[in-house]
Amino acid sequence: MTRGVGRRVPIAKLLETASVGNAVEVTGWIRTSRFSKNVSFVALYDGSSADTVQIVLGDETDEELKKRLGVGASLRVKGEWVASPGAGQAFEIRAQSIEVVGDCDASSYPLQKKSTSLEYLRTIAHLRPRSKTHQSVVRVRNALSWHIHKYFQDRGFHWIHTPIITASDAEGAGELFEVTAGDKEEGFFGKRTFLTVSGQLEVECFAQSHTDVYTFGPTFRAENSNTPRHAAEFWMIEPEMAFADLDDVIALAEDFVRTVARNVMDQLPGDFAFFEFVRTKLEKGPSLLEQLESAISQPFARVTYAEAQEILAKVDRKWEFPVGYGTSMQAEHERYLAEEHFQRPVFVTNYPRDQKAFYMRLDDGEQTVSATDLLVPRVGEMIGGSQREERFDKLVEQMEFHHTPPDDLWWYLELRQFGTTPHGGFGLGLERMLMWMTGIHNIRDSIPFPRTPGSAEF
Repeated sequence: MTRGVGRRVPIAKLLETASVGNAVEVTGWIRTSRFSKNVSFVALYDGSSADTVQIVLGDETDEELKKRLGVGASLRVKGEWVASPGAGQAFEIRAQSIEVVGDCDASSYPLQKKSTSLEYLRTIAHLRPRSKTHQSVVRVRNALSWHIHKYFQDRGFHWIHTPIITASDAEGAGELFEVTAGDKEEGFFGKRTFLTVSGQLEVECFAQSHTDVYTFGPTFRAENSNTPRHAAEFWMIEPEMAFADLDDVIALAEDFVRTVARNVMDQLPGDFAFFEFVRTKLEKGPSLLEQLESAISQPFARVTYAEAQEILAKVDRKWEFPVGYGTSMQAEHERYLAEEHFQRPVFVTNYPRDQKAFYMRLDDGEQTVSATDLLVPRVGEMIGGSQREERFDKLVEQMEFHHTPPDDLWWYLELRQFGTTPHGGFGLGLERMLMWMTGIHNIRDSIPFPRTPGSAEF
């Protein structure tokens, strides 16, 4: 039988469409089970929904079968969809036949009824997709990815597949994973190559031929950082627009965040209710949904880097890192601006040129660049963007200022010689947005198999 065709359907679809009296067939894994003399219950999940479906077993159920119906076992159940007299669910399945597809030794199964810490779940990344938290994370990540694509596709952007292997350091930070093969001195590709830190430079080629484009794929940074916001492998969304300035970039970023967040929240109310339940056990204050609703229902704030530093300097608190013009804003500063001062997402613009990458357009006076970071509560920086430097001589000057050899990016410079346009875009870390929307505190819990310094076991 084809999956999803006929009587066997995902639990999410079953909960939406089944009618009382229907013959149904479901498959999944046991979340919980409880047994009594006359009637027994099994809660089954299949990953399609935050909800389980309750399977009701009559007193005729074989005792040997009951012994196999422990947490973690996989089942195929056929039965009748009926109204439920009990609390907690409106409908349930009155089982007519149960097949144990895969037994599970409940005594050694790592996922029991009791709550399991996220730290422990990271040590069993092969099994944590079965936990309630990671089931919800995966569904939100899936929906977020789909709505990101839909947002850009609906607006005429073309998805460009930029290379994972590159010869350029887009950010100029030198935090690169080098690609090697065999013992050729010149390398497999005839030159030194690396895993990409960004698809932006390559996608700019298409922004000078297709107007509006974006790239969405994995990126890699060899940054020896173990903070909750950093990983060595993560996914980036990088739209790029021709004939655009910094104001256009900011307008796109704000509309993008607001639209995508709203659509994901509307699609998965059950998962956001679960994340809210988890959050209220750990934190006080406004609910997660209240925070998100507040963020996307009002215009985002906007200040220059200089204005932001003035705000921070007036705050009566001891910062771990220094503040003042010329200093780099750290997570504590970013979160203060978004969470406490503005109490909403805020764009910080016009950073000193030495704090940003070589490709960002020099402002008048040539001390700052037309760059922006979007700061959001609980996370800090979620988006980084800029107007790109389209003037050939100024781009060469920027490269020299940042010690980026122009010869290595001859093709990037050449774009400025053949019909160039003002253009700009931004980069959004998928995991950062996922953390902001779900309340997950650690990026390791937003990625199926996190890659961090000293950790690549799975």
